[in-house]
This record gives sequence, structure tokens and C-alpha cells, in this order.
Amino acid sequence: MSPKTTNIAILFADIVGSTRLYETLGDSTARKMVATCLGIISDIVERYHGTVVKTIGDEVMATFPTAEDAVTAACEMNEELAEDFTAGTGGAQVRLAIRVGLHYGPAILEHGDVFGDAVNVAARMASMAKASQILTTQQTVEHLPPILRASTRFVDRAPVKGKKGTIDIHEVIWQQEDVTRMATGIISVREPRASLLLRYGDQERRIDEETTAMVLGRSVTCDLTVNEKMASRQHVRLEWRRGKFYLIDQSTNGTYFRDSEGNVSFVRREEMGLDRSGEISLGRPFRENPTEVITLTLEEHTL
Repeated sequence: MSPKTTNIAILFADIVGSTRLYETLGDSTARKMVATCLGIISDIVERYHGTVVKTIGDEVMATFPTAEDAVTAACEMNEELAEDFTAGTGGAQVRLAIRVGLHYGPAILEHGDVFGDAVNVAARMASMAKASQILTTQQTVEHLPPILRASTRFVDRAPVKGKKGTIDIHEVIWQQEDVTRMATGIISVREPRASLLLRYGDQERRIDEETTAMVLGRSVTCDLTVNEKMASRQHVRLEWRRGKFYLIDQSTNGTYFRDSEGNVSFVRREEMGLDRSGEISLGRPFRENPTEVITLTLEEHTL
């Protein structure tokens, strides 16, 4: 069968925190939980006229005939996984979350697989999404019916491998409370004033409500370039969201955070909240006494 190029929606859904799940529940129980989650995702894909192309570890890649089908399926995936699971966990309540990225555009269908620029864009959306978040592109939003389009919001512009310039990224709001807040604008929350001061060598950067995100890594295109061989080119993203700070690792070797009391946390392809000062090492454990360390100082300001 010769390759066929057609406009389709490509979706990636990735289970967040599966590594921690194995550590908490043990291999056998965690494997069952992951299998249950992948089963729920696959059932929803089929329910909305989609096709599961492949499952890679704890990630599902699927295609849909329309952008509407893909976005609706993504919302339902998050809704079904928002409830706690207790079956097979010895009574412990476990909540599984996914991050979803999707894009609608021309792709090549061949031998049951999908290729092309649209696949790379969808994968990029998934890599940028946080737990329980759905990210897509402006092009996808333009193919949605008005009611779904109204439940999206612009969040960022970002480069995509193989494409010139940047693309506009939108978040699909699937939680009813957030949709109501967007639509009415009557819920107003006054955020506390806070900033996160980054120090690396003789360089300083600050993240706050005006500069809400920075990328750290080995690449010279990062907001803060770190001379660490174990670091990925765009290793970690630090964000300010609603008065709080988050570390989102997007690397191969993970990120180590050591707080002011000496407690060390490790994050890989996940996010964690930063509620105290400390320091981070990109890819190299603190037990190896890394020299390329970034100091984080959390500063709160009284209004």
C-alpha cells in the first residue's frame, strides 16, 4: 500500500509520575495501574472515532479524523482519570494524571504508522504539557467548532524542531471551573507578590509575574546557559503560575533539587512545586559534588 497524505489530528497522551508510582506501589501493582490507565485512554480513543497507532511505555499515540474528535477525547481522558483509583492498591487512593499534546495537519499514513511534520508538532505539545494539561496549536484551534474554541486560551510561543520561527500554543480548558472563570471573568484572585532569584556564577535572573518562565540548559538559546556536560540542551523550565513557582524537567538525565535543609529531590520528565529556597543541578547528582549549580532564592514581598 502506497503512502497516503491526509489531514488528521495526532494526539500523544503520557502518564505523569509513573516512576513514582512504581516506587510507591511496587512493580506488580504499578504495572496493573498503568495498564488500566492505558486501557481507559485506548477505549476513549475508539469512542471518538480515533485509532491507537502505538503504545510506547506509558505513552499512547493516536490519530483522529477531526480536531474536534481529538480535543473532545483528550478532555474525556482527563475527566475519567481525575478520580482516585483504589482497586488493587490495598485500599490506598492513587490518582493518575496524563499530559496531552495534539495537532491537526497533514501527515503521511503508511503501514499502520504516521509520519511527518504534524507528528513532530504534536509530540512537542505533549513534551511541554504539565500534568492534567492539554496543549495544542493555533492551527488546531482554527479547526474547532465555536463552543470548543471558546474553551481554549493562548499560553505561549515556542520553537519546534524542523520548523522556522515559532508556533502559537493554546491550552484546552477541560475543567468546568476554569472554563467558567474564562468565560465570565467575574472570579478575581489577587495573587501574592513573589519572585524567584536565580544565581549561576556571576549571572542573575529573576522569575515573577512579569517574567513568568525561563528555560535552563546547555544551549546558548536558553534564558540561562549552564556549562554542565550532563545537561540537555533545553534541560529544565522554571515557571511562575498564580503566585507559585514550578520546576518542569524536560531532560534526559533529570534535575536534582536540594533545599535549604539539605533534602534532595529528583525530577525527570515531571514537574514539582518550589516552595523553598535551594539549588538545582542539571543531570548530575549532588553526591558527585557538581560545580555547575544554580542557586534559587524564593523571595516574598508584602503588599
